[in-house]
Amino acid sequence: MRKGNRIRAFVFVTFMTLLQGPGLHAALPAYDGDGKALPSLAPMLKRVNPAVVNISTFSTQQYSYNPLLNDPFFRHFFNLPDPRQMERQRPKKRQQSAGSGVIVDAGRGVVMTNYHVVKGADEVQVSLIDGRSYRAEMIGSDPELDIAILRIDEDNLAEVALADSNELEVGDFVVAIGNPFGLGQTVTTGVVSALGRTGLGIDGYENFIQTDASINPGNSGGALVNLKGELVGINTAIIAPAGGNVGIGFAIPVNMARASMEQILEHGKVKRGQLGIGIQDITPELRRAFELENGVLGVLITDVADGSPADESGIKPGDIVLEVDGQSTQTTGQLRSEIGVKPVGEKVSLTVLRKKKIRKITVEVGEPQGIAAFQSELHPLLKGVSFESHPDGAGVNVVALSPNSAAAYAGLRPGDIIIGANRRRVGDIDSFRAALELSQASVLLHVSRDRTSFYIVIR
Repeated sequence: MRKGNRIRAFVFVTFMTLLQGPGLHAALPAYDGDGKALPSLAPMLKRVNPAVVNISTFSTQQYSYNPLLNDPFFRHFFNLPDPRQMERQRPKKRQQSAGSGVIVDAGRGVVMTNYHVVKGADEVQVSLIDGRSYRAEMIGSDPELDIAILRIDEDNLAEVALADSNELEVGDFVVAIGNPFGLGQTVTTGVVSALGRTGLGIDGYENFIQTDASINPGNSGGALVNLKGELVGINTAIIAPAGGNVGIGFAIPVNMARASMEQILEHGKVKRGQLGIGIQDITPELRRAFELENGVLGVLITDVADGSPADESGIKPGDIVLEVDGQSTQTTGQLRSEIGVKPVGEKVSLTVLRKKKIRKITVEVGEPQGIAAFQSELHPLLKGVSFESHPDGAGVNVVALSPNSAAAYAGLRPGDIIIGANRRRVGDIDSFRAALELSQASVLLHVSRDRTSFYIVIR
């Protein structure tokens, strides 16, 4: 056999071996000329596809008008009516958008999808691959994680089993299933190209699975499954400079989505607890200052609130968190995400480095105390910015912000501390919210950064 033929044969056999899980080869539908089974994902997809749905949302909105119509002099000059009268005279229109979802509990008709797929919808329609369609009921949502839970009234449904996303490794084969561009159910394949992705400028908790399986607009809320057909993630976002897939997509790990779903199904909402700590990523300067060995990765604890769960468990400022429940934690985004999915009262095991010695500390997640993660709820001009109360009541910490947000353009940065807003003193989220209500047209922030303070105006 020639060298080229031997290489092709080796690649073929290796790929077939990877695809053939326990019992999979027995159901393969295709054979070569010698009667040997060819590798195929078809048997697995026949089980999974019926549980992946298309989602259409309908909302009623007014027609928009040129802002010049709001100018009374402009209206008078051209003899135009008041836009409020025009709104009463003009009909409303219905808008429809497409996304995807996954049936995760066939018995109860529970469908998991992204919050941004159904946000602001007056009506949600779920369509199955066999042509059946149902109006869905919104059970609850978790905007911070971008998860929404729906329910449809139908008994004859398929479901996707949930995997343990903590067992995923870079290089594992995965399959993305969804409804890209509204074309209908589509399957793409690839591998897990990275884990624990953060710092993408996406609102909320970031701890994404990165994959090169093609994910496009309309795939949001769809399934990312392993070769066993188990759900490992909910497809959520892409990096798309040209508007389409470039081989970098992101999915919410199913363990995080499951934690939110369980709270939503039980309580109708997600209630996140806290440890009572301030945290910071470790920079090269901090690495040298703390004399960390080369290769040590973790998150620095900057503050511990008095009487907080962290304080009672013995955590101290200067500790470096290396692991949460045995899982490596390398960034503040990862640590926030790992703690954020824990319900109040659950115990968390932290592996910390203190004065070059490793310690195991168990902390019980406590009640939230003035933490807000989405500031679009606080003020429209602060959309895309994530805050949390400073542990010692000295203000409000800027945890993260989207690089395209109005606040980022105005000069706000992660790590800033808001000590005042609209000429009011700010000590925590509640006082911050009250100060923001004083003005809708603009926000005046008094910011502390690197031992100096200054003002920022956001319009």
